[in-house]
Amino acid sequence: MRHFISQSLIMAELQLQHEVEPQLLNGDDLNEEKEDADAAESVKKKRRKKKRNKTAAAAAGTNEAEGDGEAGGVGDVTKQLEQQTLEDKEREEDGEEDGDEGENSAGKKKKKKKKKKGLKGQTDPPSVPICELYPSGDFPKGEECEYPPSKDGCVTSTSSLTRSSSLPLRSAAWRTTSEEKRALDRANEEMWSDFRQAAEAHRQVRSYVRSWIKPGMTMIDICEKLEDCSRRLIKENGLKAGLAFPTGCSINHCAAHYTPNAGDPTVLRYDDVCKIDFGTHINGRIIDCAFTVTFNPKFDRLLEAVRDATNTGIKFAGIDVRLCDVGETIQEVMESYEVEIDGKTYQVKPIRNLNGHSIGPYRIHSGKTVPIVKGGEATRMEEGEAYAIETFGSTGRGAVHDDMECSHYMKNFNVGHVPIRLPRAKHLLNVINENFGTLAFCRRWLDRLGESKYLMALKNLCDLGIIDPYPPLCDIKGSYTAQYEHTILLRPTYKEVVSRGDDY
Repeated sequence: MRHFISQSLIMAELQLQHEVEPQLLNGDDLNEEKEDADAAESVKKKRRKKKRNKTAAAAAGTNEAEGDGEAGGVGDVTKQLEQQTLEDKEREEDGEEDGDEGENSAGKKKKKKKKKKGLKGQTDPPSVPICELYPSGDFPKGEECEYPPSKDGCVTSTSSLTRSSSLPLRSAAWRTTSEEKRALDRANEEMWSDFRQAAEAHRQVRSYVRSWIKPGMTMIDICEKLEDCSRRLIKENGLKAGLAFPTGCSINHCAAHYTPNAGDPTVLRYDDVCKIDFGTHINGRIIDCAFTVTFNPKFDRLLEAVRDATNTGIKFAGIDVRLCDVGETIQEVMESYEVEIDGKTYQVKPIRNLNGHSIGPYRIHSGKTVPIVKGGEATRMEEGEAYAIETFGSTGRGAVHDDMECSHYMKNFNVGHVPIRLPRAKHLLNVINENFGTLAFCRRWLDRLGESKYLMALKNLCDLGIIDPYPPLCDIKGSYTAQYEHTILLRPTYKEVVSRGDDY
């Protein structure tokens, strides 16, 4: 019986050797065929062959020593199986090495591609549109502030107020955690995103302007260089994206609404106080934001007063706040400043007939005004609105009047159908409707579109009430005026100063 088992094991061993040998021969043939084609693969296969030969020689020596015994036969079969397993593992390891090399090389290629297709950085000067800098559409938020306490129209409880009239109304912090308000906020995310995109373009443009504006430049060069950059960053596209109104660059006693017409030789000087006021928009969501540029440090205190007043107005603004109360706080802060210019001391006065305002889609002044002095309307700010909080400080009378040649114009938002007789006026109105709609424009922009000899037609449209002129607004000559302005969003959860930047 034992002899029969021994013989069976030997037969199995011989059969296994016969099965392995053809594989080895086939492997040798394949090696010879691939040696010419791939030298690296040939070296690997030769190494494998040497390992197999060594293993086979060791196994043969063992078979001779052990003879035909039962234990020897079982050991040989086991060793053959182990050898085959080792060979399989070697093949897998070789394959994994090849695969790793392939993956590494592919990875390098992919990384190179990613570098080419990755997020763009802004150039100097800025030329990459904001929508390409943030392809995900997740644009930087402005400064998020909690609403001022006691201004959301809610109280903790009526019984507590009867017990003590000195108890404060509840904080508006509940808005940040209210699920209802957060849902409303998310529902308007597309609108907030449009504002943020336009605001980021404004921030980058004004940062660029501050880097090169200097005395000796003509006002036309300053405006055109600014507007060219703004058009690139906002990626101007008809009425869907572009400039919201002409660049204001009012100087000294002129407080607002001045931009040079063609041929204007005005040059910026060292002792000038220049208000840079420009706007951008995406889908009619307008960013109205302004700052003041000076070169002589004697005006620093004037700028500080106006900037402080603007920030105070922003801090006090909020849902359910009365507009007249905002004006009162602005006036109080601004009039607390005095400035000394050329040996003479002036109290900084708010310009009482200039105001902040609510902003609507494609409508820079949408109905509500935010005064910068005590008095005015008791209308309240409402949730979901956008406002331009702007203040003007002056060393003059603190009031402005129309003066100088008009450059700003805007179509009347509420005008209906008005019959027009002059063909040139009809043509001009079509150009205005197509390129500006109800957004403000200037004569330089009509020149840029190739229009000429349009002044008579423009006057005709103004006389008919279709277009409204907005001439420069000036205080008394010899005075200095400064301006700071931000756009704020009264979101359901937070008040967002969307145009806020590192500069102001």
